[in-house]
Amino acid sequence: MAEITLPQLGETVTEGTITKWFKKVGDSVALDEPLFEVSTDKVDTEVPSPIAGVLTEIRVAEGDTVPVGTVIAVVGDASAAAPAPAAASTPAVAPSTLASSNVSTPPPPSASAPAAAASAPAAPASTLASSNVSAASPAPAATAAGTSTVLSPVVRKLIAENNLNVAAITGTGPGGRITRDDVLAAISRGGATSAAPAAAAAPTSAPAASAPQRAAVPKAVAGARDEVVALSKIRQVTGAHMVASQAISPHVLSVVEVDYVNVDVTRLRVKEEFKVQEGFSLTYLPFIARAVVDALADFPHMNASLGDNELIVHRYVDLGIAVDLDYQGLLVPVVRDAEGKRLRALSREINDLATRTRSRQLAPDEISGGTFTISNNGSAGSVLTMPIINQPQVAILSTDAISKKPVVIEAPGFSESIAIHPVGNLAMAWDHRAFDGAYAAGFLSRVKQILETRDWSSEV
Repeated sequence: MAEITLPQLGETVTEGTITKWFKKVGDSVALDEPLFEVSTDKVDTEVPSPIAGVLTEIRVAEGDTVPVGTVIAVVGDASAAAPAPAAASTPAVAPSTLASSNVSTPPPPSASAPAAAASAPAAPASTLASSNVSAASPAPAATAAGTSTVLSPVVRKLIAENNLNVAAITGTGPGGRITRDDVLAAISRGGATSAAPAAAAAPTSAPAASAPQRAAVPKAVAGARDEVVALSKIRQVTGAHMVASQAISPHVLSVVEVDYVNVDVTRLRVKEEFKVQEGFSLTYLPFIARAVVDALADFPHMNASLGDNELIVHRYVDLGIAVDLDYQGLLVPVVRDAEGKRLRALSREINDLATRTRSRQLAPDEISGGTFTISNNGSAGSVLTMPIINQPQVAILSTDAISKKPVVIEAPGFSESIAIHPVGNLAMAWDHRAFDGAYAAGFLSRVKQILETRDWSSEV
Protein backbone atom coordinates (compact mmCIF):
# COMPACT_ATOMS: atom_id res chain seq x y z
CA MET A 1 0.00 0.00 0.00
CA ALA A 2 1.25 3.50 -0.80
CA GLU A 3 -0.16 6.80 0.35
CA ILE A 4 -0.53 9.49 -2.32
CA THR A 5 0.05 13.01 -1.02
CA LEU A 6 -0.66 16.38 -2.56
CA PRO A 7 2.71 17.22 -4.13
CA GLN A 8 4.62 20.48 -3.86
CA LEU A 9 3.49 22.10 -7.11
CA GLY A 10 5.90 24.99 -6.93
CA GLU A 11 8.06 26.75 -4.41
CA THR A 12 5.39 29.23 -3.34
CA VAL A 13 2.36 26.91 -3.50
CA THR A 14 1.11 25.83 -0.06
CA GLU A 15 -2.26 24.27 -0.84
CA GLY A 16 -4.40 23.00 -3.66
CA THR A 17 -7.98 22.12 -4.54
CA ILE A 18 -8.78 18.69 -5.97
CA THR A 19 -10.96 19.57 -8.94
CA LYS A 20 -11.27 16.13 -10.55
CA TRP A 21 -10.44 12.47 -9.94
CA PHE A 22 -9.69 10.54 -13.12
CA LYS A 23 -10.01 7.21 -11.31
CA LYS A 24 -12.50 5.77 -8.84
CA VAL A 25 -11.91 3.36 -6.00
CA GLY A 26 -11.17 -0.09 -7.40
CA ASP A 27 -9.70 1.17 -10.68
CA SER A 28 -6.25 0.10 -11.81
CA VAL A 29 -3.69 2.87 -12.04
CA ALA A 30 -0.55 2.76 -14.18
CA LEU A 31 2.69 4.52 -13.32
CA ASP A 32 2.62 8.12 -14.55
CA GLU A 33 -1.03 7.82 -15.59
CA PRO A 34 -3.06 10.98 -14.76
CA LEU A 35 -4.66 10.37 -11.38
CA PHE A 36 -6.26 13.67 -10.41
CA GLU A 37 -6.47 17.33 -11.37
CA VAL A 38 -5.50 20.03 -8.88
CA SER A 39 -6.07 23.78 -8.90
CA THR A 40 -3.64 26.14 -7.18
CA ASP A 41 -3.27 29.91 -7.11
CA LYS A 42 -0.85 29.55 -10.04
CA VAL A 43 -2.20 26.97 -12.48
CA ASP A 44 -4.52 24.01 -12.97
CA THR A 45 -2.62 20.82 -13.68
CA GLU A 46 -3.03 17.07 -13.97
CA VAL A 47 -0.96 15.02 -11.53
CA PRO A 48 0.26 11.56 -12.58
CA SER A 49 0.32 8.59 -10.25
CA PRO A 50 3.76 7.99 -8.73
CA ILE A 51 3.04 4.26 -8.46
CA ALA A 52 1.20 1.50 -10.31
CA GLY A 53 -1.53 -0.49 -8.55
CA VAL A 54 -5.18 -0.28 -7.58
CA LEU A 55 -6.79 2.84 -6.14
CA THR A 56 -8.08 1.53 -2.80
CA GLU A 57 -9.07 4.76 -1.09
CA ILE A 58 -9.85 8.41 -1.90
CA ARG A 59 -9.47 10.59 1.16
CA VAL A 60 -10.06 14.04 -0.34
CA ALA A 61 -13.22 14.69 -2.34
CA GLU A 62 -13.48 16.82 -5.45
CA GLY A 63 -13.75 20.47 -4.46
CA ASP A 64 -11.86 20.12 -1.17
CA THR A 65 -8.81 22.33 -0.51
CA VAL A 66 -5.95 20.80 1.46
CA PRO A 67 -2.35 21.74 2.31
CA VAL A 68 0.62 20.39 0.40
CA GLY A 69 1.68 17.03 1.85
CA THR A 70 -1.85 15.91 2.83
CA VAL A 71 -2.58 12.25 2.13
CA ILE A 72 -5.32 12.35 -0.50
CA ALA A 73 -5.49 8.72 -1.66
CA VAL A 74 -4.10 5.24 -1.18
CA VAL A 75 -2.91 2.94 -3.96
CA GLY A 76 -2.53 -0.76 -3.18
CA ASP A 77 -0.82 -3.68 -4.85
CA ALA A 78 -2.48 -4.61 -8.13
CA SER A 79 -2.95 -8.17 -6.85
CA ALA A 80 -4.75 -7.02 -3.72
CA ALA A 81 -8.51 -6.87 -3.69
CA ALA A 82 -9.82 -3.34 -3.48
CA PRO A 83 -12.10 -2.55 -0.56
CA ALA A 84 -15.58 -1.26 -1.15
CA PRO A 85 -15.68 2.40 -2.11
CA ALA A 86 -16.07 4.71 0.83
CA ALA A 87 -17.06 8.31 1.02
CA ALA A 88 -14.07 10.63 0.99
CA SER A 89 -13.20 11.77 4.47
CA THR A 90 -12.93 15.36 5.52
CA PRO A 91 -9.37 16.74 5.61
CA ALA A 92 -7.91 17.08 9.10
CA VAL A 93 -6.83 20.63 8.40
CA ALA A 94 -9.59 23.20 8.14
CA PRO A 95 -10.19 24.36 4.57
CA SER A 96 -8.95 27.78 3.57
CA THR A 97 -11.38 30.66 3.46
CA LEU A 98 -11.28 34.09 1.97
CA ALA A 99 -10.52 35.53 5.41
CA SER A 100 -7.09 33.87 5.36
CA SER A 101 -6.14 34.93 1.87
CA ASN A 102 -3.26 37.14 0.84
CA VAL A 103 -4.03 38.79 -2.46
CA SER A 104 -1.32 37.97 -4.94
CA THR A 105 -0.63 39.79 -8.16
CA PRO A 106 -2.43 39.03 -11.41
CA PRO A 107 -0.92 36.36 -13.45
CA PRO A 108 0.46 37.17 -16.31
CA PRO A 109 -1.41 38.15 -18.77
CA SER A 110 -1.01 40.34 -21.81
CA ALA A 111 -0.35 39.96 -25.36
CA SER A 112 -0.07 42.74 -24.46
CA ALA A 113 0.16 41.39 -21.02
CA PRO A 114 -0.08 37.63 -20.69
CA ALA A 115 -2.58 35.78 -18.68
CA ALA A 116 -1.88 33.64 -15.73
CA ALA A 117 1.54 34.03 -16.33
CA ALA A 118 4.03 35.89 -14.14
CA SER A 119 2.96 36.76 -10.66
CA ALA A 120 4.51 38.83 -7.96
CA PRO A 121 8.03 37.98 -6.83
CA ALA A 122 8.06 36.26 -3.46
CA ALA A 123 10.19 39.01 -1.90
CA PRO A 124 7.96 42.05 -2.60
CA ALA A 125 5.20 42.78 -0.15
CA SER A 126 3.10 44.43 -2.83
CA THR A 127 -0.32 43.07 -3.69
CA LEU A 128 -3.35 44.33 -5.48
CA ALA A 129 -4.82 45.07 -2.08
CA SER A 130 -2.27 47.87 -1.66
CA SER A 131 -3.34 49.59 -4.85
CA ASN A 132 -6.57 50.91 -6.26
CA VAL A 133 -8.18 47.44 -6.34
CA SER A 134 -8.83 46.53 -2.73
CA ALA A 135 -9.18 43.04 -1.28
CA ALA A 136 -12.66 41.75 -0.57
CA SER A 137 -13.75 41.98 3.04
CA PRO A 138 -13.20 38.70 4.86
CA ALA A 139 -16.48 38.94 6.73
CA PRO A 140 -18.77 37.89 3.86
CA ALA A 141 -16.74 34.72 3.30
CA ALA A 142 -17.14 33.64 6.90
CA THR A 143 -20.81 34.55 7.37
CA ALA A 144 -22.44 34.55 3.94
CA ALA A 145 -25.70 32.65 4.23
CA GLY A 146 -26.33 29.89 1.73
CA THR A 147 -22.79 30.09 0.35
CA SER A 148 -19.98 27.67 1.10
CA THR A 149 -16.98 29.23 2.79
CA VAL A 150 -14.62 26.65 1.27
CA LEU A 151 -12.82 28.43 -1.55
CA SER A 152 -9.99 27.15 -3.73
CA PRO A 153 -6.85 29.30 -4.04
CA VAL A 154 -7.78 30.36 -7.57
CA VAL A 155 -11.33 31.30 -6.57
CA ARG A 156 -10.16 33.13 -3.46
CA LYS A 157 -7.64 35.10 -5.50
CA LEU A 158 -10.15 36.12 -8.21
CA ILE A 159 -12.72 37.22 -5.62
CA ALA A 160 -10.18 39.35 -3.77
CA GLU A 161 -8.60 40.87 -6.87
CA ASN A 162 -11.99 41.93 -8.25
CA ASN A 163 -13.40 43.06 -4.90
CA LEU A 164 -16.42 40.77 -5.17
CA ASN A 165 -19.00 40.03 -2.50
CA VAL A 166 -18.95 36.27 -1.82
CA ALA A 167 -22.58 36.27 -0.69
CA ALA A 168 -23.68 37.55 -4.11
CA ILE A 169 -22.10 34.62 -5.99
CA THR A 170 -24.09 31.42 -6.44
CA GLY A 171 -21.93 28.30 -6.27
CA THR A 172 -22.52 25.56 -8.84
CA GLY A 173 -19.79 23.18 -7.67
CA PRO A 174 -20.11 20.11 -5.45
CA GLY A 175 -22.06 20.93 -2.31
CA GLY A 176 -22.77 24.44 -3.58
CA ARG A 177 -19.09 25.42 -3.63
CA ILE A 178 -18.13 28.49 -5.63
CA THR A 179 -16.07 27.49 -8.68
CA ARG A 180 -13.78 29.60 -10.81
CA ASP A 181 -16.42 29.63 -13.57
CA ASP A 182 -18.92 31.07 -11.08
CA VAL A 183 -16.52 33.91 -10.23
CA LEU A 184 -15.67 34.58 -13.88
CA ALA A 185 -19.38 34.73 -14.69
CA ALA A 186 -19.84 37.29 -11.88
CA ILE A 187 -16.95 39.35 -13.27
CA SER A 188 -18.37 39.26 -16.80
CA ARG A 189 -21.73 40.48 -15.46
CA GLY A 190 -20.02 43.44 -13.81
CA GLY A 191 -19.77 41.72 -10.42
CA ALA A 192 -20.96 42.90 -7.03
CA THR A 193 -18.37 44.62 -4.86
CA SER A 194 -17.99 43.83 -1.21
CA ALA A 195 -19.34 47.30 -0.44
CA ALA A 196 -22.75 46.48 -1.93
CA PRO A 197 -24.21 44.61 1.08
CA ALA A 198 -23.12 47.37 3.47
CA ALA A 199 -24.75 49.99 1.29
CA ALA A 200 -27.96 48.00 1.16
CA ALA A 201 -28.01 47.56 4.93
CA ALA A 202 -27.44 51.23 5.73
CA PRO A 203 -30.63 52.93 6.96
CA THR A 204 -31.98 55.56 4.63
CA SER A 205 -34.61 58.15 5.40
CA ALA A 206 -35.60 58.52 1.78
CA PRO A 207 -35.22 55.98 -1.03
CA ALA A 208 -34.40 58.75 -3.48
CA ALA A 209 -31.25 59.60 -1.53
CA SER A 210 -29.68 56.15 -1.94
CA ALA A 211 -26.16 55.87 -3.36
CA PRO A 212 -25.92 55.99 -7.16
CA GLN A 213 -25.75 52.57 -8.80
CA ARG A 214 -23.07 51.58 -11.29
CA ALA A 215 -24.26 51.97 -14.85
CA ALA A 216 -25.08 48.69 -16.56
CA VAL A 217 -22.49 47.55 -19.08
CA PRO A 218 -24.03 47.11 -22.54
CA LYS A 219 -24.08 43.49 -23.64
CA ALA A 220 -24.27 42.19 -27.18
CA VAL A 221 -27.08 39.80 -28.10
CA ALA A 222 -26.47 37.14 -30.75
CA GLY A 223 -28.63 37.20 -33.83
CA ALA A 224 -29.69 34.45 -36.21
CA ARG A 225 -26.62 34.97 -38.43
CA ASP A 226 -24.11 35.10 -35.56
CA GLU A 227 -21.94 32.40 -34.11
CA VAL A 228 -21.56 32.32 -30.33
CA VAL A 229 -18.10 31.33 -29.06
CA ALA A 230 -17.85 30.97 -25.30
CA LEU A 231 -14.89 32.80 -23.77
CA SER A 232 -12.37 30.33 -22.39
CA LYS A 233 -11.25 30.55 -18.78
CA ILE A 234 -7.90 32.01 -19.78
CA ARG A 235 -9.64 34.72 -21.85
CA GLN A 236 -11.88 35.70 -18.95
CA VAL A 237 -9.04 35.71 -16.44
CA THR A 238 -6.88 37.74 -18.82
CA GLY A 239 -9.63 40.32 -19.21
CA ALA A 240 -10.12 40.64 -15.47
CA HIS A 241 -6.39 41.08 -14.85
CA MET A 242 -5.98 43.61 -17.65
CA VAL A 243 -8.81 45.77 -16.35
CA ALA A 244 -7.25 45.63 -12.89
CA SER A 245 -3.79 46.54 -14.22
CA GLN A 246 -5.07 49.56 -16.12
CA ALA A 247 -6.98 50.71 -13.04
CA ILE A 248 -3.85 50.38 -10.88
CA SER A 249 -1.05 51.81 -13.05
CA PRO A 250 -0.93 55.10 -14.95
CA HIS A 251 0.28 53.57 -18.22
CA VAL A 252 2.61 55.52 -20.51
CA LEU A 253 4.01 54.34 -23.87
CA SER A 254 7.56 55.03 -25.09
CA VAL A 255 8.98 53.74 -28.39
CA VAL A 256 12.40 53.55 -30.06
CA GLU A 257 13.29 52.37 -33.54
CA VAL A 258 16.20 49.92 -33.70
CA ASP A 259 18.46 49.16 -36.66
CA TYR A 260 19.31 45.44 -36.44
CA VAL A 261 22.01 45.35 -39.11
CA ASN A 262 24.68 45.02 -36.42
CA VAL A 263 22.85 42.04 -34.93
CA ASP A 264 22.54 40.46 -38.37
CA VAL A 265 26.29 40.67 -38.95
CA THR A 266 26.61 37.89 -36.37
CA ARG A 267 23.19 36.23 -36.56
CA LEU A 268 23.26 35.54 -40.30
CA ARG A 269 26.85 34.36 -40.19
CA VAL A 270 26.25 31.71 -37.51
CA LYS A 271 22.58 30.81 -37.97
CA GLU A 272 23.12 27.55 -39.89
CA GLU A 273 25.84 26.30 -37.55
CA PHE A 274 23.80 27.41 -34.54
CA LYS A 275 20.74 25.43 -35.68
CA VAL A 276 22.81 22.29 -36.20
CA GLN A 277 24.38 22.62 -32.76
CA GLU A 278 21.31 23.66 -30.77
CA GLY A 279 18.42 22.19 -32.76
CA PHE A 280 16.50 25.46 -33.10
CA SER A 281 16.86 28.76 -34.98
CA LEU A 282 18.66 31.82 -33.65
CA THR A 283 16.07 34.61 -33.75
CA TYR A 284 16.28 38.28 -32.78
CA LEU A 285 14.58 37.66 -29.41
CA PRO A 286 17.65 36.40 -27.50
CA PHE A 287 19.64 39.43 -28.68
CA ILE A 288 16.88 41.74 -27.43
CA ALA A 289 16.62 39.84 -24.14
CA ARG A 290 20.38 40.09 -23.62
CA ALA A 291 20.35 43.83 -24.34
CA VAL A 292 17.41 44.35 -21.96
CA VAL A 293 19.16 42.49 -19.14
CA ASP A 294 22.31 44.59 -19.53
CA ALA A 295 20.35 47.84 -19.75
CA LEU A 296 18.47 46.98 -16.55
CA ALA A 297 21.81 47.05 -14.74
CA ASP A 298 22.21 50.67 -15.82
CA PHE A 299 18.57 51.58 -15.05
CA PRO A 300 17.72 49.48 -11.96
CA HIS A 301 14.38 51.15 -11.27
CA MET A 302 13.04 49.50 -14.44
CA ASN A 303 13.61 46.13 -12.75
CA ALA A 304 11.28 46.79 -9.84
CA SER A 305 7.85 46.18 -8.35
CA LEU A 306 5.43 48.59 -6.70
CA GLY A 307 4.77 47.98 -3.02
CA ASP A 308 2.76 49.99 -0.51
CA ASN A 309 3.96 53.50 -1.38
CA GLU A 310 7.40 52.11 -2.14
CA LEU A 311 9.44 50.92 -5.09
CA ILE A 312 11.01 47.51 -4.50
CA VAL A 313 14.14 47.33 -6.68
CA HIS A 314 15.25 43.78 -7.48
CA ARG A 315 18.95 42.99 -7.47
CA TYR A 316 18.39 40.08 -9.84
CA VAL A 317 16.60 39.74 -13.18
CA ASP A 318 13.86 37.13 -13.57
CA LEU A 319 12.90 37.78 -17.16
CA GLY A 320 9.37 36.87 -18.26
CA ILE A 321 8.84 35.98 -21.93
CA ALA A 322 5.23 35.89 -23.18
CA VAL A 323 4.42 32.72 -25.13
CA ASP A 324 1.38 32.34 -27.40
CA LEU A 325 -0.72 29.20 -26.94
CA ASP A 326 -1.82 28.83 -30.56
CA TYR A 327 -4.02 31.94 -30.31
CA GLN A 328 -5.84 30.46 -27.29
CA GLY A 329 -4.12 32.63 -24.71
CA LEU A 330 -0.73 33.59 -23.32
CA LEU A 331 1.49 32.39 -20.52
CA VAL A 332 4.69 34.03 -19.27
CA PRO A 333 7.42 31.55 -18.32
CA VAL A 334 10.35 33.10 -16.47
CA VAL A 335 14.07 32.89 -17.18
CA ARG A 336 15.57 32.85 -13.69
CA ASP A 337 18.69 34.90 -12.91
CA ALA A 338 18.92 36.14 -16.49
CA GLU A 339 21.59 38.67 -15.52
CA GLY A 340 24.11 35.82 -15.29
CA LYS A 341 23.35 34.31 -18.72
CA ARG A 342 25.00 35.17 -22.04
CA LEU A 343 23.31 35.04 -25.44
CA ARG A 344 23.59 31.30 -26.13
CA ALA A 345 22.40 30.36 -22.64
CA LEU A 346 19.45 32.76 -22.93
CA SER A 347 18.58 31.28 -26.34
CA ARG A 348 18.51 27.76 -24.93
CA GLU A 349 16.39 28.65 -21.94
CA ILE A 350 13.90 30.77 -23.90
CA ASN A 351 13.45 27.96 -26.44
CA ASP A 352 13.06 25.32 -23.72
CA LEU A 353 10.50 27.34 -21.77
CA ALA A 354 8.52 28.20 -24.92
CA THR A 355 8.44 24.56 -26.02
CA ARG A 356 7.27 23.31 -22.64
CA THR A 357 4.74 26.16 -22.34
CA ARG A 358 3.04 25.14 -25.59
CA SER A 359 2.91 21.50 -24.48
CA ARG A 360 1.58 22.54 -21.03
CA GLN A 361 4.53 20.99 -19.20
CA LEU A 362 5.49 23.95 -17.01
CA ALA A 363 5.53 23.80 -13.23
CA PRO A 364 3.64 26.60 -11.40
CA ASP A 365 6.83 28.30 -10.20
CA GLU A 366 8.08 28.58 -13.77
CA ILE A 367 5.37 31.15 -14.56
CA SER A 368 5.66 33.22 -11.40
CA GLY A 369 8.06 35.72 -9.92
CA GLY A 370 9.08 37.74 -12.97
CA THR A 371 10.67 41.16 -12.48
CA PHE A 372 10.47 42.42 -16.08
CA THR A 373 8.46 41.10 -19.05
CA ILE A 374 9.01 40.96 -22.82
CA SER A 375 5.99 40.41 -25.08
CA ASN A 376 7.19 39.18 -28.48
CA ASN A 377 4.41 40.50 -30.73
CA GLY A 378 6.70 41.04 -33.70
CA SER A 379 6.65 37.33 -34.49
CA ALA A 380 2.99 37.81 -35.47
CA GLY A 381 3.78 40.84 -37.65
CA SER A 382 2.67 43.75 -35.45
CA VAL A 383 4.32 47.10 -36.17
CA LEU A 384 3.55 48.91 -32.90
CA THR A 385 1.93 47.45 -29.78
CA MET A 386 1.13 48.97 -26.42
CA PRO A 387 1.29 46.11 -23.92
CA ILE A 388 -0.37 46.17 -20.50
CA ILE A 389 1.86 45.99 -17.44
CA ASN A 390 2.16 42.67 -15.64
CA GLN A 391 1.44 43.69 -12.03
CA PRO A 392 3.23 44.50 -9.78
CA GLN A 393 6.07 45.07 -12.26
CA VAL A 394 6.62 48.62 -13.50
CA ALA A 395 7.27 48.04 -17.20
CA ILE A 396 6.72 45.62 -20.08
CA LEU A 397 8.50 45.70 -23.47
CA SER A 398 6.90 44.75 -26.78
CA THR A 399 9.20 43.58 -29.59
CA ASP A 400 7.49 44.45 -32.87
CA ALA A 401 8.08 43.21 -36.40
CA ILE A 402 11.50 43.66 -37.99
CA SER A 403 11.42 44.47 -41.70
CA LYS A 404 13.78 45.96 -44.26
CA LYS A 405 13.61 49.72 -44.68
CA PRO A 406 15.74 52.49 -46.19
CA VAL A 407 17.83 54.18 -43.51
CA VAL A 408 20.30 57.05 -43.52
CA ILE A 409 23.81 55.98 -42.56
CA GLU A 410 26.91 58.04 -41.94
CA ALA A 411 29.98 57.07 -43.94
CA PRO A 412 33.58 57.95 -43.04
CA GLY A 413 34.26 61.64 -43.58
CA PHE A 414 30.77 62.60 -42.28
CA SER A 415 29.07 61.96 -45.60
CA GLU A 416 25.63 60.36 -45.65
CA SER A 417 24.04 57.67 -47.79
CA ILE A 418 20.93 55.51 -47.99
CA ALA A 419 21.03 51.79 -47.23
CA ILE A 420 18.47 49.01 -46.74
CA HIS A 421 18.60 47.64 -43.17
CA PRO A 422 16.38 45.45 -40.95
CA VAL A 423 14.50 47.86 -38.67
CA GLY A 424 11.90 47.39 -35.95
CA ASN A 425 10.24 49.16 -33.02
CA LEU A 426 10.65 48.43 -29.34
CA ALA A 427 7.56 49.73 -27.52
CA MET A 428 7.47 49.89 -23.73
CA ALA A 429 4.51 50.53 -21.43
CA TRP A 430 5.62 51.81 -18.04
CA ASP A 431 4.17 52.92 -14.73
CA HIS A 432 4.42 56.68 -14.21
CA ARG A 433 4.37 56.20 -10.43
CA ALA A 434 7.79 54.54 -10.57
CA PHE A 435 9.72 57.08 -12.68
CA ASP A 436 9.36 59.75 -15.35
CA GLY A 437 9.68 59.84 -19.12
CA ALA A 438 13.36 60.76 -19.20
CA TYR A 439 14.26 57.63 -17.21
CA ALA A 440 12.14 55.37 -19.44
CA ALA A 441 13.58 56.96 -22.59
CA GLY A 442 17.11 56.57 -21.23
CA PHE A 443 16.54 52.85 -20.68
CA LEU A 444 15.17 52.31 -24.19
CA SER A 445 18.05 54.31 -25.70
CA ARG A 446 20.50 52.09 -23.82
CA VAL A 447 18.83 48.92 -25.17
CA LYS A 448 19.00 50.40 -28.68
CA GLN A 449 22.67 51.31 -28.26
CA ILE A 450 23.61 47.80 -27.12
CA LEU A 451 21.80 46.18 -30.04
CA GLU A 452 23.30 48.53 -32.61
CA THR A 453 26.93 48.65 -31.41
CA ARG A 454 27.91 45.51 -29.47
CA ASP A 455 30.21 42.92 -31.00
CA TRP A 456 27.90 39.91 -30.73
CA SER A 457 30.35 37.42 -32.17
CA SER A 458 31.82 36.70 -28.72
CA GLU A 459 28.36 35.73 -27.41
CA VAL A 460 27.73 32.85 -29.79
